[in-house]
Amino acid sequence: PDLRCASSLAEGGQRLGRGCCDGAEVEGRRAPARTTARTGVPGEAMASWFRSQDMEFISMIVSEDAAHSCIRDIGKLGCVQFMDLNGELTPFQRRYVSGVKRCDEMERKLRFFIAEMEKFGIGAKSTTSVEVFLGEHEDQTMSSMAMLEKLETHLEEYEAQLLEFNKFHEKISTEFNEKLEHREVLEKSKDFFALEFSDERVSMPGSATPSPLHVDTGNSSTPLLDADMGMPVNQGFLDPDLMRFSQVCGVVAEADRSRFERALFRSTRGNCYVRFTPVDTELKDPNSGEVVEKCVFILFFKSASIETKINRICDAFSARRYPVPDLDDGGKAVAQAILLLEEELKDSNVILTKNVEARQRICEELSHQVERWMWTVVQEKAVFHTLNCLKADVTGMLRGQGWVVKEQKPIVEGVVTRSHEDMGLVGASMLDVLPERVWPTPPTSFPLNDFTYPFQEFVNTYGVPRYKEANPALFTAVTFPFLFGIMYGDIGHGTCLALAGAYLVATYKEDPKRGEMMGGIYSARYMIFMMGCFAVYAGFIYNDFFSLPLDLFKSSYKWSSDEPVSGAEANATCSYGDADCVYPFGVDPAWHVSDNELLFFNSMKMKMSVILGIIQMCLGITLKGMNAWYFNEMLDFYFEFLPMVAFGFGLFGYMIIAIFVKWSIDWDHRMYLGTCNEDNKHWPACASPDDDGYDLDKLCPLGYGGSSGGCQPPNLITTLINIMLSPGSVDEPMYPGQTGVQTFVLLLAFLAVPVLLVGKPLMIRYRNRAEGSTAEHQELMHGDEEGAVSGHGGGSGEHSDGDEHDEHNFSEIMIH
Repeated sequence: PDLRCASSLAEGGQRLGRGCCDGAEVEGRRAPARTTARTGVPGEAMASWFRSQDMEFISMIVSEDAAHSCIRDIGKLGCVQFMDLNGELTPFQRRYVSGVKRCDEMERKLRFFIAEMEKFGIGAKSTTSVEVFLGEHEDQTMSSMAMLEKLETHLEEYEAQLLEFNKFHEKISTEFNEKLEHREVLEKSKDFFALEFSDERVSMPGSATPSPLHVDTGNSSTPLLDADMGMPVNQGFLDPDLMRFSQVCGVVAEADRSRFERALFRSTRGNCYVRFTPVDTELKDPNSGEVVEKCVFILFFKSASIETKINRICDAFSARRYPVPDLDDGGKAVAQAILLLEEELKDSNVILTKNVEARQRICEELSHQVERWMWTVVQEKAVFHTLNCLKADVTGMLRGQGWVVKEQKPIVEGVVTRSHEDMGLVGASMLDVLPERVWPTPPTSFPLNDFTYPFQEFVNTYGVPRYKEANPALFTAVTFPFLFGIMYGDIGHGTCLALAGAYLVATYKEDPKRGEMMGGIYSARYMIFMMGCFAVYAGFIYNDFFSLPLDLFKSSYKWSSDEPVSGAEANATCSYGDADCVYPFGVDPAWHVSDNELLFFNSMKMKMSVILGIIQMCLGITLKGMNAWYFNEMLDFYFEFLPMVAFGFGLFGYMIIAIFVKWSIDWDHRMYLGTCNEDNKHWPACASPDDDGYDLDKLCPLGYGGSSGGCQPPNLITTLINIMLSPGSVDEPMYPGQTGVQTFVLLLAFLAVPVLLVGKPLMIRYRNRAEGSTAEHQELMHGDEEGAVSGHGGGSGEHSDGDEHDEHNFSEIMIH
């Protein structure tokens, strides 16, 4: 079914109206809602976690006047999921689309307020919790629409103030930056001319005023005009006014400097001279508030057409141009302009400061209300979304259908009745359970708490269990931390992880401002703590403390020297099989310094991993069988579960049995029986150097067959591989009749494979054909004679189509 989510979620993962049409999944499944309340006694809670809570499919009719408050109160229970009865309508054709749009607009304004607060480093101040917030709304006397209108008015007022202040701030900031840039241009221009032309000037013949017509190329100053040109002065070629260069000063972004310089050179064909100087004053962008690096440029040119090109290039690069007074008066005009700009900058700075203080004051006021307002808007938006799922069959009444937790149904009925009584509409509502024959697929609902939530989320990443299906999360709560400890086994590292988990548990508190990553870490705090504890436990088994052994108990080995050095031998302090030789807990520390340490630990950990992995696999097969039996799916039970048991328990279970059998045998005693000694019945003939006919299989009195007769420990990997490669023969048996047992296990596994592959598809095909034949027979028996004749007339063609349809279905079943 098409289910729409109408549970209210505030920022930071806080749940407001749990369960009002809570998250749709395929086939009606949904991720279980996270609740912190315990349901019933611990045993009942554990049972409801193993198989989801009982659900009932209800039909509810409410008055349109009381529908809003009714849905809002139901949402606080977290136990109802509504179906969408208006699936044929687009979102813009829904009844309450205007309410959703209003909430969207208010949510946009709240996000705008939060963004403005972040500019000043102000966070939303949490004045209450979600539970207290919901409790306060239960006693309210103001209607929901009146509350929304009042809230909308407040938001519009604050938004208008902030927009006005922001617009004014942007305008003043732009003017302030322009004054700063103009001051920098004047100062840099003054310094430039004082530096470049203080020492060398070109004196025009007949003129007492020197002319600054030389260019600094970086290495030397080369005059543009030579004083000794040999031209008569009275011809007017060296008139200072005619030979004076034009200049353009301005500011351009440092990032555009190189492109700006190339564009000038190419457009003027090198007929301009430009110098750059970085701006020392910090300039901020009026919109973003980020610091922008800029530089002052001074351009010299000698053509009106070049000036036009320069102006266009400056406009293209957003380079502001500023006027610079003539420097012929010794810089007095420039100094006066700088003083005037300083006064204007002081006034602008005062205005900017007042503007920032006013904006900050408004943001401080908003910080105490924005969280509560956001919760209100999100809750109301969720209510309107849920109301859009209800159908208006009768004027003034709304009808809804959905799922409710069976145990919570009386509470839901009370909420619906009370909502109508508060509006003076007694008897205007109805809630009834629909017959099971019209039920769609029920959703899955697990009552979770802070401990069980992370394990359920971990299982949901692979798939949400269907309704009443055995929930693997119940077993994952133990197996996952335990298997992690087996993998991560170290006392030191496990202690660090356990302490980190304990710190998370001790410091946890509801914080909506917590980020997504930290929120996820805190939600898994109990899982992390258990993982650390199991890692410590496995570390004691491995006897590893930061990869160093601990001699917690007295070692059963004694070294030939006082200090264990390379090549030293360790001898057991007691005889083999003596209880005193068994290390009390974990691995004897002597193994960590032995030459065959790696061989010993690899063998131990590999066998342990195989045993635990197969046990977990068999647990999954068992759960599948329990589900098939619970849902009365006999095809799955007989043609999937039982063959899986035969294959998995038989082949892989035998592997575990072989490991334990090898561990339980005293191989020192068996190898003694297979050697030529006085206790052997072949003594003293076997000790004769001339007789080489006494092999191990002949000396071993057990007579289990193979090359060892049962007196030599086998290589289990080779044994298990030979089950498939060499059926019917065992080279190094461990017990009598091992060949027959392994042959039986292999045949059982081979027989289970075809049953797994084609057993269920063949049965489904047989059922479909049987049902099709029965339906056709009933149609012929109840049809009229003409229909029967026409049916027989086209029988061959129809039969052919039916066969193709059956084959198509069978192929799909085989694939899936």
